[in-house]
Amino acid sequence: MQQKRNIQIIEWEDLDKRKFYSFGVFMTMTIRATVYPATLIRTRLQVQRGKSLYNGTFDAFFKILRAEGIRGLYRGFMVNSFTLISGQAYITTYELVRKYVSQYTKDNTVKSLVAGGSASLVAQSITIPIDVVSQQLMMQGQGEHLSRFRLSSDTTKPKKVFGQTRNIMAQIFAADGFRGFYRGYFASLLTYIPNSAVWWPFYHFYAEQLSILAPSDCPHLILQGMAGPLAAATASTVTNPMDVVRARIQVEGRTSVMETFRQLIKEEGFWGLTKGLSARIISSTPTAIVMVVGYEALKKLSLRPELVDSRHW
Repeated sequence: MQQKRNIQIIEWEDLDKRKFYSFGVFMTMTIRATVYPATLIRTRLQVQRGKSLYNGTFDAFFKILRAEGIRGLYRGFMVNSFTLISGQAYITTYELVRKYVSQYTKDNTVKSLVAGGSASLVAQSITIPIDVVSQQLMMQGQGEHLSRFRLSSDTTKPKKVFGQTRNIMAQIFAADGFRGFYRGYFASLLTYIPNSAVWWPFYHFYAEQLSILAPSDCPHLILQGMAGPLAAATASTVTNPMDVVRARIQVEGRTSVMETFRQLIKEEGFWGLTKGLSARIISSTPTAIVMVVGYEALKKLSLRPELVDSRHW
């Protein structure tokens, strides 16, 4: 059914699924590689005590670059790339839940909120073990004193593929068992489900408002590319306090969300809840632009042939 808005939304049933997944893997990998350095910096900023290591996002960037080189900004990237699986699970869940909810309501905000939250739940269940390992790898180098685990001397040289990863995984399992790979699961859900649930409604809201203000001949893709970063900044600001707690739980080996939250407030005050926010917004802005432009272009490229001529962009 036609949406009552200026920007047409391509729904799940409009897509050629083979094209959608083929292009989707490439798009997701491109996004991961683009924003990974900012993700690594955000993690180190969130875990450090006060400004013991870095004074801010740009200070962290230049210090890591000088001390560890480009490779330092990509510590744990190969492990993190396995989140490609969760990325595909996310977009599939999002589209399928939107389709299901459409049977009960035509309100796009409701559909986006429910679908975004559900997609995040599925994706995080796959992502958490990958995040736990990759975050420990991120902390090596300048941030290794902030981590519970250290790389043994025989894995510091890249002699074996994933040698460092196996070393960290063995230490996590020895310390916490299988549960160690799901440390911070509850905190992650409290971070990413609201983040996703907030992002999609705001994305469609900003896109709709921009389409009203923009000239009638302005391409929809430009408006969507502007709406994505606005939605990302909004969602990041709202959910950053929980993201700080999540990072500390996973890196420091804590178990209690409330205890971690209280200690953070006690040590650093409420400003501690904003740690890594600028890095998060900096990473989420290009992510949002690439994701929105890429995702909307992906859907257009994946549109079933018989529908191409009926769509006007």
